[in-house]
Amino acid sequence: MLAQQPTRTDAQSQGASGEKENDMKTAKAINDMNTAEASAIRPFRNNVPEEALVDLRRRIAATRWPEKETVTDASQGVQLATAQKLARYWATEYDWRKVEARLNALPQFITEIDGLDIHFIHVRSKHKNALPLIVTHGWPGSITEQMKIIDPLTNPTAHGASALDAFDVVIPSMPGYGFSGKPTTTGWDPTHIARAWVELMKRLGYPKFVAQGGDWGAVITELMGLQAPPELLGIHVNMPGVFPDDINNAAFSGAPAPSGLSADEKLAYERLQFVYQKGIGYGYQMGLRPQTLYGIADSPVGLAAYFLDHDARSYELIARVFDGQSEGLTRDDILDNITITWLTNTALSGARLYWEFWGKGYFNAKGVSIPVAVSVFPDELYPAPRSWAERVYPKLIHYNKVEKGGHFAAWEQPELLVAELRSSFKSLKALRAA
Repeated sequence: MLAQQPTRTDAQSQGASGEKENDMKTAKAINDMNTAEASAIRPFRNNVPEEALVDLRRRIAATRWPEKETVTDASQGVQLATAQKLARYWATEYDWRKVEARLNALPQFITEIDGLDIHFIHVRSKHKNALPLIVTHGWPGSITEQMKIIDPLTNPTAHGASALDAFDVVIPSMPGYGFSGKPTTTGWDPTHIARAWVELMKRLGYPKFVAQGGDWGAVITELMGLQAPPELLGIHVNMPGVFPDDINNAAFSGAPAPSGLSADEKLAYERLQFVYQKGIGYGYQMGLRPQTLYGIADSPVGLAAYFLDHDARSYELIARVFDGQSEGLTRDDILDNITITWLTNTALSGARLYWEFWGKGYFNAKGVSIPVAVSVFPDELYPAPRSWAERVYPKLIHYNKVEKGGHFAAWEQPELLVAELRSSFKSLKALRAA
């Protein structure tokens, strides 16, 4: 027979209830404190230990080189002569401290979003009513790609433009890239990043803002547009996802161009087909087996060669820089970007983004219904036709083909991209005021 449990008096019950309430208040206070601490925005500076730079140069000098390619062009990949020229400059003349100083001259911060540290540059314009803009880089990229556009956007009067063209600029490092944290679990895909960027902008106090991106940045920016949070006024992309599913699938399969395409559409189809067949071997590798790429985490030259071989037109632009020519990029531009990845050991954590998004479509139409602006650079992976842009973006507010430039627009042709952003978002400034 069970012993009868004693009953509590009213006073005892009230006391127990009060203790429970106090415990709940204490737990809530601790939770609020932890949440506030996690969401705090902390200043950031980069200071790489000298021994890391010494080790980098030592590893470059110890590179075991393969034989020369057996063709006279780049059809087998990054040519030996280009890789050796890059290595010589990297080991003997390149100065990381210069880019480190430029980065540290900018306001940089870290904040935790969904349990992961997110690094970002945040430059406010001195002009009133500047339009907040979040810009997302791509692969094999970093925040160094966008550094050239910061001052023209935030300080337009110093660059021949009006104060009405001013932007506040936010440039985050994607999760697993550069100075942001490395995800330790799955789930940090472009859709998640898109939500995190909205949280970041709200945390910075922006009730209304716009977004821009190329490469992965274009995918993430379009997914922000697809999610259509009320804070997002519109987006600008320079690698728009315009391909109808049937056209995209046909290009992937290697089929001849479908009948009935216009000249612009046929050119875009043929260029995308070339990308699928010849241009994104790295995408298949990282999309399927990113963890296998230990070599690019261990060899600086291996990492550099892998990064240079993005697409045929980008490689041509980069390779000629090491032959003494210059058009938009310098040797330091290229090595700044590679060196950030090396020093932060983020080659594989960045590669996993492809695995997270594998099979979900980079170039296809995604159903964005908010205002969209498109700039077409001639040496992009494909020149997006106006006809498809008008079809897939019901609120297309800007479409323009610029005269030169390729896949990495902010990096290669910052003046042209800045001009495009000013034109693209003029009509949205009034919406922000409303």
